[in-house]
Amino acid sequence: MGSSFEDLEVWKKSCRLAVTIYKLLRDCRDYGIKDQMLRSSISIPSNIAEGSERNSIPDFQRFLNIANGSAAELRTQVYISREVEILSKNDSKKIIQELKSISKMIQALKNSMGKTVNR
Repeated sequence: MGSSFEDLEVWKKSCRLAVTIYKLLRDCRDYGIKDQMLRSSISIPSNIAEGSERNSIPDFQRFLNIANGSAAELRTQVYISREVEILSKNDSKKIIQELKSISKMIQALKNSMGKTVNR
């Protein structure tokens, strides 16, 4: 696999997004949705990192699938948070765009490794 996960742009971008989520929800008193969103946001870069360090393309691809699932989970939570006015329309729009971009990057990374994983 070559370089370290810290060199992956998708890992960097997803870490920045997790920090953004933390900052936006810092004063949120709805601890249920806050906890879910923080867990989802942390799961994205964490699974990218863990998969990268497995030294196995099929394992890495499996962890990328998990990271992508967490991105979809967080997108859903952002939509709900917008509707119940935990997040502003503007913040939620930016986060959703960022998550869609991260998902595309994850898929591209997975595709670049070939089709060696069982789905």
